[in-house]
Amino acid sequence: MATNAEAAALLREIADLLDLRGERFKPEAYRRAARSVETLTEPLAAVAARNGLREVPGIGEAIDEKLRELLAQGTIPYLERLRGEVPPGLIELMRLPGVGPKTARRFWTELGVTDRDGLARAIDAGRLEGVKGFAARKIAQTRTAVTAAAAPAPPARRPIESVFAEAHAIREALRSRAPTEQVEIAGSFRRCRETVGDLDILVTSQDPERVFDVFSALPEIAEVRMRGPTKETVVLRGGLQVDLRVVEPAAFGAALQYFTGSKDHNVKLRSLARDLELKVNEYGVFRGEEREAGRTEEEVYGRLGLPWIPPELREDRGEIDAAREGRLPRLVEAGDRIGDLHVHLPEDPSPAAFDRIVTTATTLGLRYLGVVVAAPDQGDLRAAAVPAELSDPRTSAGRTVRLFRVVEIDRRTDVRSVARFSPDYLVLRADRDGRFPDPGTPLPRSIRLVAHAGGAGDGGAAVLAAARSARAAIEVGPGPERCDSSVARAAVEAGTSVALPTGVGRADGPAIASIALGFARRAGATRELVANATEPTGEERSDRPKRRRPTAR
Repeated sequence: MATNAEAAALLREIADLLDLRGERFKPEAYRRAARSVETLTEPLAAVAARNGLREVPGIGEAIDEKLRELLAQGTIPYLERLRGEVPPGLIELMRLPGVGPKTARRFWTELGVTDRDGLARAIDAGRLEGVKGFAARKIAQTRTAVTAAAAPAPPARRPIESVFAEAHAIREALRSRAPTEQVEIAGSFRRCRETVGDLDILVTSQDPERVFDVFSALPEIAEVRMRGPTKETVVLRGGLQVDLRVVEPAAFGAALQYFTGSKDHNVKLRSLARDLELKVNEYGVFRGEEREAGRTEEEVYGRLGLPWIPPELREDRGEIDAAREGRLPRLVEAGDRIGDLHVHLPEDPSPAAFDRIVTTATTLGLRYLGVVVAAPDQGDLRAAAVPAELSDPRTSAGRTVRLFRVVEIDRRTDVRSVARFSPDYLVLRADRDGRFPDPGTPLPRSIRLVAHAGGAGDGGAAVLAAARSARAAIEVGPGPERCDSSVARAAVEAGTSVALPTGVGRADGPAIASIALGFARRAGATRELVANATEPTGEERSDRPKRRRPTAR
């Protein structure tokens, strides 16, 4: 049976084929449905079984029928028919930089070119010369795109944590070495999506040429693909494409809003602007030819009668209506975290190493650390090497950071062995099926935290159900041992707490902390639903009724 990811891929293929046939509105409808399907927190088959497909944003009667055919037959007849009508090489053509579906369709209908090799031969034979829209420079750019496409393709999208360090290094280099006034990363990176296709960086500067010189000389850059008066496109050593745009200050906010996206959010915003007889684009908010806003994002949203909407919420899941009606949640912020509930120490931590961890926690404004003193090892618990402060808490008197003893268990752990480690609370480790251990009641007042070992996606519903049953907070963040924003969103909607790692004690700590916060904000989490925004006492239970503000859904 098709997974959510497989179903989304097939819907996108339908959209591509419809583009190549010259359809105008249907392609985007299928792409929106694909985005909704891939972010579901339960299997598509389960949604269909309870007749819930039509409740999913973007899925109407026609797409509902096709998804049911896929689940029942393993194929979509409509897609098979489209595949027979469009040469398969055209999809590869339309994805070349600077080509797109309209140009690929022209290659097919006007030149009889249906694949990349055919386009290369047509360019070499001079067949594009004289074709409307193909001046010498455009032909050269197309030749470069065809040549580059022949090289092994990098991953289409990458986990955000894999590009975090490079993205921030580039941003800081542009701020410190180039003549820039404002520098911001936009796109799905700013929205903190789990995966990133490329990077969009916006700057303001009085000297764009100098900015591009500094940019292209950075050690992370492997190739400069294109440079124009206001835009340069490069490829990093790992294959990721980065677009750098120099924007005038009066339009910087509008450009930041536009290039942050998402596409669905921007479409809804443009519709709202039309209702007000305005036009909004990357250059500003206009009435006729007069720009009325654009310098800041707050100015852009304000001109449309809205408060500023946090980037992490901009996915067209009801955030615009919530903003208009004053229902936007007050999202959790970095400073709301006052501790870390789940810290692993090095294999054999020295007193100096432990002091550095505590010093880092103090610098971050943390008031406590939950340090793992024992973890599962083939059914039994293996004691971790811990400093004296954790063996005898009296020795930590005077520290500004309070220390808690944590025991991590999984389904194979004999819970009778837990008490000998005198833990303050437990961490439950899920298996790959999303199942948690039953901790019994050795610590009836303990907080129970979830570390998801099986990744998110189709297993998210099982994780959430198990967490609620265990009365546990779900640990959110990057990596397969934590839950992503789609599972976190389901948790928030159900009133289940989330826990946000701070990365204390890890070299990649800043990335972990920032991404975990972004995932929680994407989920609509408020401070009240973050377990480590409060002291880990027995009274703080993740299933305790809480006063919550309405969230955008």
